Amino acid sequence: MDVQQPDQHARPEPAAPVGLAVTERTRHRRLREQGSTRVEDLDAILKAGFVCHLGVVVDGTPMVVPTVYGVDFATRTLFLHGSVASRSIVAAPRATVCVTVTHIDGLVLARSVFEHGVNYRSAMVYAVPRLITEGDELLHGLRVLTEHCAPGQWDYARRPNSRELAATSLLALSLEEASVKTASGPPEDGQGPDGELGLWAGVVPLHSHFGPPEPDPALAAGIAMPGHVALLGTGRDTRP
Repeated sequence: MDVQQPDQHARPEPAAPVGLAVTERTRHRRLREQGSTRVEDLDAILKAGFVCHLGVVVDGTPMVVPTVYGVDFATRTLFLHGSVASRSIVAAPRATVCVTVTHIDGLVLARSVFEHGVNYRSAMVYAVPRLITEGDELLHGLRVLTEHCAPGQWDYARRPNSRELAATSLLALSLEEASVKTASGPPEDGQGPDGELGLWAGVVPLHSHFGPPEPDPALAAGIAMPGHVALLGTGRDTRP
């Protein structure tokens, strides 16, 4: 039986693009050049912060709640912190929610008010969250959240006891459906008629960083600051 030999001169099939899935909710319809479908861009935005806003509908009314988050990048899971008494936490698992993370990098001051803008990095995550209230997954999520905010603190501080765990809940969301947008650079009116107005234009950068740690006034004498806190307080972001 003849066996067809592969064409050694044939071009290999192109690799399938790896990136964020484009859905009706995440499709970039406006300012598409500022959008990204790179997973790396989403991860960089999530790594750079630890406060997000959870958008959820409670009793027919939209509610946007600021809360702390942590990310398990190995499992592509976003954990949100809350109390079991929180209305938003209780309501969220019933339907799709939207979680947003935004970083402001500067004000763009142009020659005309119309061309003013903001340099930013932002991500929106859509998912139906799972409510986690007990078990190893709750402890894992709390560890992820703690280490995302302050690396080293989970192993340094006392772990939550059973009473505290009973009063704590987490939401776990998949990062599968997300939208990313960024804007950077100077004003865009320098080459047009407004460039002849003789007005100053440019960017006023905005930087966010940790300052020197401030000891608790009730701290007993002789208790040294742990190394991971001192490092975080140098102003450098040491979070992974």
